[in-house]
Amino acid sequence: MFAFGARRPRRRPDLTPMIDVVFLLLVFFMLASRFSTETALPLVAATGTGGSWQGPPRLVEVGAGGAVMLNGIATPLAGLGAALAPLTTGPDDPVVLRPRAAGVQDLVTVMDTLRGAGFTRLIVVE
Repeated sequence: MFAFGARRPRRRPDLTPMIDVVFLLLVFFMLASRFSTETALPLVAATGTGGSWQGPPRLVEVGAGGAVMLNGIATPLAGLGAALAPLTTGPDDPVVLRPRAAGVQDLVTVMDTLRGAGFTRLIVVE
């Protein structure tokens, strides 16, 4: 008979290359996926010097920290739509927004509040 020598124990497969591949796939899919949805603000670009203004002034100043003033009078954000209602004849009347030391999020919050109240024509000025 043949003598092949002593039996060696079976070698366990090395899992390091498979772990590397799984890690690379994980990193790839993390970088290629979206974690949040992006929203866009519907803005209309205005050109020219403007048209004639009709009705009472509707100037909303947005301050730091979300402080809101309507025609120079401090107004709570929740009551801004109700305070603007007597100054307008319809939802397409222009409302002028002027940020004063306000962040972009403060301005967006005020715009969302006004759009929720039914105002569709918002004008942002410097």
